[in-house]
Amino acid sequence: MQSDYLVHPNIDPIIVSIGPFDLRWYGLMYLVGFLFAWWWGNRQCRMPHHAAQGWTEKRFSDLLFWAFMGVILGGRVGYVLFYQFERFIDNPLYLFDITSGGMSFHGGLLGVLTVLWIFSVKSKQSFLAIGDFVAPLVPVGLGAGRIGNFINGELWGRVTDVPWAMIFPAAGPEPRHPSQLYQAGLEGLALFIILAFYSRKPRPTGAIGGLFLIGYGLARFVVEYARQPDQHLGLLLFGWSMGQWLSAPMIVGGVLLMVFAYKRGSKV
Repeated sequence: MQSDYLVHPNIDPIIVSIGPFDLRWYGLMYLVGFLFAWWWGNRQCRMPHHAAQGWTEKRFSDLLFWAFMGVILGGRVGYVLFYQFERFIDNPLYLFDITSGGMSFHGGLLGVLTVLWIFSVKSKQSFLAIGDFVAPLVPVGLGAGRIGNFINGELWGRVTDVPWAMIFPAAGPEPRHPSQLYQAGLEGLALFIILAFYSRKPRPTGAIGGLFLIGYGLARFVVEYARQPDQHLGLLLFGWSMGQWLSAPMIVGGVLLMVFAYKRGSKV
């Protein structure tokens, strides 16, 4: 019965309204991710092996601003192209309709990678070395974003009867996996701990970035089995969701990158 399961608390997505300005939980989660990345990145700048590569707080702050812009722009473009392409074809202006929501991690990743590549060209530093520096800064922001999804009562999981199943009123009366919390725990907390531990010492250039790709890709791929597929897309070839199809290349690419890094041997 419905009373046997947890019920989503139906939290107001708006924390406070001041005139025309709404402070939303989801936006606050982005701020949390940005502030954590700023703090942890400055901490990394003081680590001997990063300082030896020329990382300073000033240099990092310049990169962080543009990386954050890459997340926002890439996330929106990726969502529209990966998940709402037909809607975009019907109305190209939908790309700029940010009030309707919609962000994609994989699009945000491509946006950040573009920024890192431009930064590497201008600074004449290895693209892979910059990626290694940035990788540990990302997971906490991902976890915070998933908590924002949970607070909003969106991107819920598939129907289930596990003891911790939750009823999301917007999804109907069936109990579902709170898959947003699974993602927050795996893509956020667990991945950060792994990367923070691994990056304490110099590693072959590209290895930290490769580990991030593997870790996120695996976490997302597994949790997608508990997450409700996008209604307009459903399950695709092999019964995989769009999230799984976008994550599989990350896993393969991460493995290849780590193999390349350890064969090459130079460390950062």
